[in-house]
Amino acid sequence: MTTHTNYRAFLIHALFLSLSMSFIDVNTVAPAMLTQSGGSTFHLGLLSAIMVGMASFMQLFFATLIMGFRRKKSALLVGIYIRVTSLFILAFFLHNIGLPAPWKIYFILSLMALFSFSGAFANIAYIDILGSTIAKPLRKKLLTQKQLISSIGLIVSSLIVKVVLSRFSFPKSYSLLFFAASALLLLATVGFWMLKEDTKETKDNNNLLERLRLFIVLLKEDKNIRMYLLLINTSGIILATLPFLVVLANKYSTVDGSSAGSYLLMQLFGSLLMTLLTKKFSKTERYRSPLYLFIILASSIPLIALLLRHHPNLYPGVFILAGASTALFHIVSVGILLEISNTENRPLYSAVAGVGAVMNIVYPLLAGALIPRLGFPTLFCATSMYILLGLIAAKNLNCFSSN
Repeated sequence: MTTHTNYRAFLIHALFLSLSMSFIDVNTVAPAMLTQSGGSTFHLGLLSAIMVGMASFMQLFFATLIMGFRRKKSALLVGIYIRVTSLFILAFFLHNIGLPAPWKIYFILSLMALFSFSGAFANIAYIDILGSTIAKPLRKKLLTQKQLISSIGLIVSSLIVKVVLSRFSFPKSYSLLFFAASALLLLATVGFWMLKEDTKETKDNNNLLERLRLFIVLLKEDKNIRMYLLLINTSGIILATLPFLVVLANKYSTVDGSSAGSYLLMQLFGSLLMTLLTKKFSKTERYRSPLYLFIILASSIPLIALLLRHHPNLYPGVFILAGASTALFHIVSVGILLEISNTENRPLYSAVAGVGAVMNIVYPLLAGALIPRLGFPTLFCATSMYILLGLIAAKNLNCFSSN
């Protein structure tokens, strides 16, 4: 009974979450908002580092807290409520932002950091509850259905984003979007209130230092987690690369609200298409073939963006591929993490995966600093070659353990 109740709860949450996340999309809306607020490539790199890399890194510290909780549901809800609050404050601030100023840009970045870090805190509890209450044969089905629902919800909300960004000028347009995102995230907690957890007592009485030692032992003894870290630190940097597609577009033609909305729509169309294809052709719980597909697709995106940068009518097609690669990464990365861990160590594995993704912090900071000096062609060609290193992890990962 718990499995079926939680199955529905995760899908309900996915629906409302998808309706909200288009309004603050990390690859299109957020970079465009920061650019129009006066942000430079350095600020955009910092934004990407915060929302993609640093949020995952913070999972190390959050896991040391959550591992000792008897129930994880309370941590999950607290994290979501902090996200709701940070978005509301950001929406109010943008509504009254006035003239651009450096302190305003850093205040925006601080709120985005709070939003992202609270999401990382909630994610530790989310993965633990999902892994411990959803039976293994149902996990991939849930992840694929969740991604399908999310893709449809994101398509619907992206149409709203395009209308809002086209009809309202900055900063009112972004203020409206973030107010709406805050409200929808609040509604998304309805699904989490339905969640049921096992009542067994936790046996984790370790202090912070002892828990940190567990991470070191895990890295030494488990080849799977080492290969997983190699994957997210190579091919996984595509997530930190995608916001720079907006920067590249802005270099050759001005990115306004209307074009940002178009990019978002194309990205979500690609996400929906890839999810449908994955659902149709993936009949087993195995992840190796989709993993190879993800790596090849991700490595091609920077090169295709360079080829189309002088063709504004064709350039939105790059975001179709971006959406497809993002959807595939979320299905594969979460699925593999669930396969290589078990109920007892899942928070530990989630934390190691998060803190180990250091390149999602380093890459956007380097990119933001190097683009003015080296240019996009050099950086994006090097990025594509680096992403291909993930093939080593894809070959050596054992994703079929019976935990």
